Amino acid sequence: MDHRQQPSLSRFDHCPWLFEKEATREQRTAQRERQRSLDGDGEVGERCYVAESAAVHTDVLRLGDDSYIAAHAYVTGTLTTGTDCTLNPFTAVRGTVSLGTGVRVGAHTSLLGFNHSTAPDLPVFRQPQTSRGITVGDDVWIGSHVVVVDGVTIGDHCVIGAGAVVTKDVPAWTVAAGNPARRIRDRRETAGGEGARDGRAGAGSAGGGRSRDPLTRFADTARAQAADILARSWDGTHYADRPGTAPTVRAHCDAVEIADLLLSSAPDQLDAAEHIERLASLQDRETGLVPELGERPPPMDADGFLGEGPALYHVLSVGYALELLGASFRQPIAGVRDMTAGQLVARLEELPWREGAWSAGAWIDSWATAAHWNLRHPAATAPTASTALTSGTLEALFGWLLTRADPWTGMWGTPSTVTGRLQVVNGYYRLTRGSFAQFGVPVPHPERVVDTVLDHARDTRYFGAGRENACDVLDVAHPLWLCTRRSSATGDGGYRSAEIRSWAEGRLSAALRRWHDGQGFAFSPDSTGPGPEPGLQGTEMWLAIIWLLADLVGRSDSLGYRPRGVHRPEPAPKPD
Repeated sequence: MDHRQQPSLSRFDHCPWLFEKEATREQRTAQRERQRSLDGDGEVGERCYVAESAAVHTDVLRLGDDSYIAAHAYVTGTLTTGTDCTLNPFTAVRGTVSLGTGVRVGAHTSLLGFNHSTAPDLPVFRQPQTSRGITVGDDVWIGSHVVVVDGVTIGDHCVIGAGAVVTKDVPAWTVAAGNPARRIRDRRETAGGEGARDGRAGAGSAGGGRSRDPLTRFADTARAQAADILARSWDGTHYADRPGTAPTVRAHCDAVEIADLLLSSAPDQLDAAEHIERLASLQDRETGLVPELGERPPPMDADGFLGEGPALYHVLSVGYALELLGASFRQPIAGVRDMTAGQLVARLEELPWREGAWSAGAWIDSWATAAHWNLRHPAATAPTASTALTSGTLEALFGWLLTRADPWTGMWGTPSTVTGRLQVVNGYYRLTRGSFAQFGVPVPHPERVVDTVLDHARDTRYFGAGRENACDVLDVAHPLWLCTRRSSATGDGGYRSAEIRSWAEGRLSAALRRWHDGQGFAFSPDSTGPGPEPGLQGTEMWLAIIWLLADLVGRSDSLGYRPRGVHRPEPAPKPD
C-alpha cells in the first residue's frame, strides 16, 4: 500500500480531523498507545487524537469526545475540554486552562494560564509562579497567533481575531481583535435574528429557543418542564427523589422549593393547605423535630438535642418549605429552646472539627436554624423568653465562632492530608449558611476565606472534568458570594474578582449543560449522594447554584428567579 492509500502519521498530526475516517487498524492501535502514554492524570474521550509530535506533559489532561491536539502543540499544567475542541498546530496551552464545548484554537496561538511574579528583590528567573487560570466558554473561535494571558475568561460564542492579545475578560457573543484586544461588535449583529445555540442539549426545546441569552433560555426551559419533573417524582401518595426510590421528607420539601422557584406556586399534586398539613403534621410533639417517613423520633443527647441523622436537615428543609407555603412549625424545637449557653459551648467544643468539619458545620447549621424558627414562632411573644431560646445562647454561638475562626483561612476545622480542604470548605458553607448568612452577621476574615475557597476550587479531585457534584460546587459558590456580597463583585476591582468571575463562568457553563429534558438535574456525575440520575434534590440544588454563579458574574437577572428557601442568598426575615 503506497502513501496515497495509507496516510502517514505526519499527515494526521497536521490534519487530525482525517484520522477517524482514514486511519488503518495499526495506526488506531498506535494512537491508543500514544494516549495511554500521556503524562499525568489523564482522561481522553472517544474519537480523540493526540499528535505524536505534540509535547504533552500535563499534570491533568481531560479531553472531551471528538477533540484533538495537533502537530507540535505544547501542552503543560492542567487542561480540561468539553467535546469537539481543537488545538491546531504549534499551539501552546500552559498552566490551568478550561475549554468549553466546540472551541477552536488556531495555529501558533498561546493560552498562558500562569504568570511570574515581578518583585524587585529576586532575579526574574527565580520569581515564583502564580496561576489564576484561563476559562473559555462554549462555541468559541480563537484565531491564529493569538495570546490569551492568565486570569482571562472568554465567554460563550466569542470570536477572537488573528493576532489579538487578550488581557481582559471577553463577554459572551463578542467579536474582539487587536493588541490589547477590544470589542469590535456583537456576533449576533449579523446572525440573522436568532442567536446561536449555547451548546446545551435541549435548552430551547420547550418554547425558549428564541431567547438570545443562554441563561434566559435555560430558565424558560426549566419553567416549562417543572410541572412534569414534579409529577415524575410523585407516586400517587408521596414524593420520592426520582421514580423507583423510596419516598422521603426531603423529596417533598424539594418539590415545594422547585415549584416556588419556577412556578411561584405549590406543587400541583396537592393544594397548598394539604401540603402544609402533610409537612406540619410530621413534627414530633415532644421534641419538635421531624423524623424520616415511617420512623420514630430519634433519641436526644444529654443536652436535649441530637448529633446526626435526617432530622437534623429536616430542621432546614421542612422549616423553609412551610415558610414558602405561608406557614411555620407548629411548635418550637425543644432541645434548642431549652439548651443553656454552657451546654451549647460544651457541644461546640466536642464537635469533630479535626476529622469531620463538614459534620460540625452541619450541626451548627441545624442548631442555628432551629433557633431562627424558635425566635419566629408565636410562642416567642409569650412573657418568658425561655419559650423561644434560653437567654444568651445565640450570643454564645457567635462569640465562640468569632473567637475560633482561623485568621489564616477564615474557617473552622483542619485540612486533611487525604481529602485536602474538602471537609473544611464544605463545613464552612453549612456553618455560615445557618449562622452568619441567616442572621445577617458579617463573616470574619472574608479575604482569607476567598483565598482558601479558590485554592480548594483548583483541586481536580473535586473540580476536574466530570467530577463536580452539587454539594462541592455550592460549597464554593456560596462562600464566594457571601464574602463579596455585591452584585458587581466580579467587575468592580474587588478582591480577586477576576479569578472569582473566571471560576464562576466556567462552572456556570458546565452546569447549564447538565440539564436533562423532562427530568431536571442529577446531583452528581458519579455515585456520590443521590448519584447520577436526575431527581428532585439535584434539581433543587443546581437551580440555586446556577443563580449564585450567575450573580457572581452579574447575570442573575437573566434567570428571572431568586432562591427563597434553604439556599436563599440574603439573611432570613427577622421576627416581628
